[in-house]
Amino acid sequence: MSSNLDNGWLEEDTVKSPPPGPFLVIEDNLVKDFCQNFYDEPKNVLAQNVCTRHDPLELAISRKKMSQINNIFTHKIEVEGKPVTNQKNSGQCWLYACLNTIRVPFMNAFSLTEFEFSQAHLFFWDKVERSNHFLHSVIRTSRLPIDDRAVCFLLADPINDGGQWDMMVNLITKYGLMPKKCFPESFSSECSVRMNNILKSKLREYAKEIRYAVAHGADKPALQQLVHRQMATIFRIVGICLGVPPTTFTWEYYKNKNTYASIGPITPLEFYEQHVRPLFDVSEKVCLVTDPRQTSPYNYVYNVMFLNNVVGGKPVLYNNQQIHVLEQAVAESIKQGEPVWFGCEVLKRFAMKLGVSDLDVHDYETLFGTDVSLPLTREERLLYHDSAMTHAMVFTGVSLDSEGRPIKWRVQNSWGEDRCDKGYITMSAEWFRQYVFEVTVDKKYLTPEVLAVFQETPVVLPPWDPMGVLTQKAM
Repeated sequence: MSSNLDNGWLEEDTVKSPPPGPFLVIEDNLVKDFCQNFYDEPKNVLAQNVCTRHDPLELAISRKKMSQINNIFTHKIEVEGKPVTNQKNSGQCWLYACLNTIRVPFMNAFSLTEFEFSQAHLFFWDKVERSNHFLHSVIRTSRLPIDDRAVCFLLADPINDGGQWDMMVNLITKYGLMPKKCFPESFSSECSVRMNNILKSKLREYAKEIRYAVAHGADKPALQQLVHRQMATIFRIVGICLGVPPTTFTWEYYKNKNTYASIGPITPLEFYEQHVRPLFDVSEKVCLVTDPRQTSPYNYVYNVMFLNNVVGGKPVLYNNQQIHVLEQAVAESIKQGEPVWFGCEVLKRFAMKLGVSDLDVHDYETLFGTDVSLPLTREERLLYHDSAMTHAMVFTGVSLDSEGRPIKWRVQNSWGEDRCDKGYITMSAEWFRQYVFEVTVDKKYLTPEVLAVFQETPVVLPPWDPMGVLTQKAM
């Protein structure tokens, strides 16, 4: 199979002869040896007795390491934002983390003790816009064979809940923001799998219609009319599942708990432009990634093919820098009282109930007689699909040593107060260096040299590249 998308990242597939084999056939005598060796070691029997009745990750937690960890930080955001948000059974971590970051200066300016922006409002528009973006990607690939790898990638998962910072910028600058009280959650915004499955089936059906139309000579006006009809149905489905956000709203609230105030009637975009943007301009934030693969050199800007949600919107750009650049920018942001959105591989070396991300939090060597994941380097984990961005959260604190180097980080999650340490995670500096892949910081915390990279022509990565996984598999 081959692709004709003119990207330079996909050539004619070739099948090379594997080395002669087989190399190992599991026969009865080999099974006997495995069993004998297993039961000859009493520690294996003890570990088996315990591990078959309990969570292996909980059993592997190092008590010695836990006794060394605390959640006190040299620098912490004064107002981290309440309540602790909960994305529930949806993959909106990127959206929740972004709004949790924006609400900090907003709460300070409006003297609020608790506040949430409406996640459901942006979730609605993301579903509509992303469906339209998918249909346009189908048109773009419509002359490729149905079994082309790019086409297969698109059809495998036409729509999901994951996303990136620049995709949030597209939504906010087009549709604005509103308080959660003015557009609350629905069943499908808190548990999105049913709605997503309905949309996926319709979008695949529409992909078939588009490819058929192109194959039979449909011109641009005909395709525009076809997509218009298809999107009318998509809008109806999303509106039924999530509700349709109001075009205007009035927000009534109490300042300092007991002083009445109100804003509106006002549109969501006017609300953002007049009351939020002066405090937090999403367009002034930029994404840095750290990707050590030789195929993605540092000091280059990248984007991932098909990775976006709004047709004609801002492209999703990654400025690839070494890990210390990300560390310095995040630490400086927190020192100045600004929380930071970031993407990471959340479940590796993570004690969820305790709210700890640390390379030594699990003692796999003692439990299993072998280490897990860390024998591979950061680059090797990407190349062998053992690591990728899967979750977005917010940095709200950092501890620095006498020379200003990070020791540990405070992280605000979006899984509710009953998970982690009342919704927060203590992350070691070593964990950051292994499993954090992306941060979004204000331009003012970056050097002119780093900012200049954004002016380069982006290197296009294939749609299945690990740098696009947060959009596909957000937690």
